[in-house]
Amino acid sequence: MLRLEPRPTPSRWWSYGSPLLALALTVLIGVILFAVLGKDPLRGLQVFFWEPIKSTYALSELGLKATPLLLIALGLAVCFRSNIWNIGAEGQFVVGAIAAGGVAIATDKDVGPWIFLVILLAGTLSGMAWAGITAYLRDKFNAGEILVSLMLVYVAIQLLGYLVYGPWKDPAGYNFPQTRTFDPSDLAPRLLAGLRVNIGLVIALAGSALLWLYLFRTRSGFAQQVGGLAPWAARYAGFSSRKALWVALLISGGTAGLAGALEVTGPIGQLTPYIPAGYGFTAIIVAFVGRLHPVGMVLSAILLSMFYIGGELAQSRLGLPKSISGVFQGLLLFMLLACDTLVNYRIRAGKAGT
Repeated sequence: MLRLEPRPTPSRWWSYGSPLLALALTVLIGVILFAVLGKDPLRGLQVFFWEPIKSTYALSELGLKATPLLLIALGLAVCFRSNIWNIGAEGQFVVGAIAAGGVAIATDKDVGPWIFLVILLAGTLSGMAWAGITAYLRDKFNAGEILVSLMLVYVAIQLLGYLVYGPWKDPAGYNFPQTRTFDPSDLAPRLLAGLRVNIGLVIALAGSALLWLYLFRTRSGFAQQVGGLAPWAARYAGFSSRKALWVALLISGGTAGLAGALEVTGPIGQLTPYIPAGYGFTAIIVAFVGRLHPVGMVLSAILLSMFYIGGELAQSRLGLPKSISGVFQGLLLFMLLACDTLVNYRIRAGKAGT
């Protein structure tokens, strides 16, 4: 008989080994799932884990998908380390896209390249403002940030729908619910000719480095983490819980809004009702699989991007529903939660108390 025995101290090895075991179990269950669905398991694994990296073009698409996931996850990591649960990054992403799109629509072809910086700033500030609503309601009325931030996601989606079906609808767009295509000066510069990956990837990687410096080399970052781990100790040390709330949510909203701005000025190039792609929710998985660490989140963003691309390929090449990528994401999260038990407990054979 197997039983769980509490460890004297959390296992440092398993804190890093748990995500690897969770990935291995996810792959194993995926193989079984492919077999049950009547598909070749090896072909299924190839679609998910080889096709996204087999060529330069595939790698560029992987980087394109990883950019918004990484940016949003970086901001969420600040929240989660501060014990503040921002579940509404998807709404902040959408609002950032709306603001960036609004600036792009309002400009003309004669505007210089500097307008791209204004577009990114508009997206970032709008995401911060949207997250600020949650911070204000939590600060003034002690409203639960989980529910408030989540409900604001649907408000943002409705606002997007109103604009693209109404005042911002392209009159020359054959009645499709979309804005006009942005001018070239409004679009994110591409890193390589012929590939879609753009400067957003560089910004996301730079953001990872900045987050590492903030969390581990600044007093403010230290205060955020202490407030999340030991609120009473933080209060005794003179750290403001109110300031921590606002800092965490504004940073998180800003990175999500920036991701939205880069998404509409990059691969999309206009506002459409399909901008909400679930990145804000998937980034929660990215953050926890990456152990809320900047380097870990880079790797987990790549992994979850492979699931996104693999799901799209599985739909076209294997005849599976596109939602298969969501199945893999969910499996990975549940396996991680299960495997994290090994951080604080060890498996022992025998009866309890022996």
